Amino acid sequence: MISAGDFRNGVTFELDGQLVMVIEFQHVKPGKGSAFVRAKIKNLISGSVVERTFNPNEKYQDAMIERRNMQYLYNDGNLYYFMDLENYEQVPINKSALDSGFKFVKENMECKVVSHKGNVFAVESPLFVELLVIETEPGIRGDTATNVTKPAKLETGAVIKVPVFINSGETLRIDTRTGEYLERA
Repeated sequence: MISAGDFRNGVTFELDGQLVMVIEFQHVKPGKGSAFVRAKIKNLISGSVVERTFNPNEKYQDAMIERRNMQYLYNDGNLYYFMDLENYEQVPINKSALDSGFKFVKENMECKVVSHKGNVFAVESPLFVELLVIETEPGIRGDTATNVTKPAKLETGAVIKVPVFINSGETLRIDTRTGEYLERA
């Protein structure tokens, strides 16, 4: 059990049957009246964020979140299959649990699968990946204006903006959180 007075950023607990995480908190002690805790909490299943006030003495059930490294194998429609690296068990996960950076993940890459009481609710992509450019327009010699970009299709099918000097067949380092080109690999 955790009391609202012990809230810190990143603490996960169960609230009204929902799994939530504290994003931001503030202990408020007004001049008149009793103290309270104002917290911004995120529902980990739906992703919604709300601000709520709590009595510091209220107690809530801790939620133990498990993060496991799993290898992405393949997808079959809306189901994506991952393999546990410890016991080699294959786990199907629905497409809705994948994060926005998953479009940069190719087969056999490792991801973090996040679950609570055995129920998977999120898949976290690796922060940085190296992918091959399979299609882009050729760079024009002498076009050196600052920050000129062009679209490039990667081996996973994702399309990103790259500088004009990047050509097809090159391997690039990509930040999956923002989808931005970082450097040549």
